Amino acid sequence: MNTDPILRTHDLRARFEALDRYLLDHQTLWRPKPFTHLQLPWESLHPELAAWLRSRTLDEAEAAHNHPERLDAPAPFVQIARQSSALSALGNLPVTDLPSVSSRMAVDVPGRKWQQIEAFASALVFKQTPEHWLDWCAGKGHLGRRLAYNGQTLTCLEFNPQLVEAGRTLSARLHICAEHIEQDVMAPDASSQLRARHTPVALHACGDLHVQLMRLASDADCQQMAIAPCCYNRITADSYQAMSTQGQASALRLSIDDLGLPLSETVTAGARVRRQRDVSMARRLAFDVLQRELRGTDQYLPTPSLPVAWLEKPFAEYIQDLAAMKDVALTGERNWQSLEALGWQRLAAVRNLELVRNLFRRPLELWLVLDRALYLCERGYNVRIGTFCDSPTTPRNVMILAERI
Repeated sequence: MNTDPILRTHDLRARFEALDRYLLDHQTLWRPKPFTHLQLPWESLHPELAAWLRSRTLDEAEAAHNHPERLDAPAPFVQIARQSSALSALGNLPVTDLPSVSSRMAVDVPGRKWQQIEAFASALVFKQTPEHWLDWCAGKGHLGRRLAYNGQTLTCLEFNPQLVEAGRTLSARLHICAEHIEQDVMAPDASSQLRARHTPVALHACGDLHVQLMRLASDADCQQMAIAPCCYNRITADSYQAMSTQGQASALRLSIDDLGLPLSETVTAGARVRRQRDVSMARRLAFDVLQRELRGTDQYLPTPSLPVAWLEKPFAEYIQDLAAMKDVALTGERNWQSLEALGWQRLAAVRNLELVRNLFRRPLELWLVLDRALYLCERGYNVRIGTFCDSPTTPRNVMILAERI
């Protein structure tokens, strides 16, 4: 495998094949979700690791969440973590210094989002200077305006009419030569918006949206494009449909649940939101124990997303209302305090057991990115893959840069 951490066209197949083998060989570790199992299938195979993880606290799990590979856990954890790190290695893309722009350019843009835009724009280094930017799923067009600061032309495609109008207003105020078009990019007529002279860019267009861009831009013979994929699970199909020939030949089959694994890393939630998340999960896990007992089946029962206001209910009322919602008949007396404590114990165990699964977040994401990159290679592009910012700015920091051969 090439030691250069920026992946180029000639590296892609070998890295994809290695990732494919790794993911297939370790399916028993990353497919089962600790939240839905009282006991994971792999625990009997690795009892020392399972016992060690189950002995840890919720705070310890939280501390290791973003970097599970650093844990000195029992075998086979460390070996798998090393493989994960090696297979996931990506270098930073070369960057160019962007001329400074007026602070008015960042109006209405949250701080972290503006940092992402700046980093993304800095990494757009092409052999041919772009003449006309196409901001795909543009929102108000903040990214496009940052790119068109020096007088280049810009087209912004956006589905939401309110965002389109807001974008027009901002572009006019900032004297940016931009056309803001209301367009459903998944509609049959979306292809009419792309021209060979366009350089399409997509910063965190979800699932089907960025896949559609790759298909239409390559059909339109766009000379170059740049995409930072996001939300691989936001697709209309029931399971993942590989794009490249190599991806389609793989034995790896991915469900919608599987596609959510790369998105499980969190860096943005504040203390209040994290606390709400923890309380919600602990209560759901307590309900899971109870519903298995009451229904006489060792099966997880999915529950819907509930309003945050539910967390203001006393624990017993929350469980009773959830049971009624799911048609689970509550019988007998209950020690609600004990059940609530059990929910928190399960949450600590779940979060620590998830650290094994989390080792596969980046390998699976890179497998998905490489499937897209290989598709573009098949369509006649040279491709580079690297990171455009650090993970605290956004965990979805991988960029695909493609240029016509």
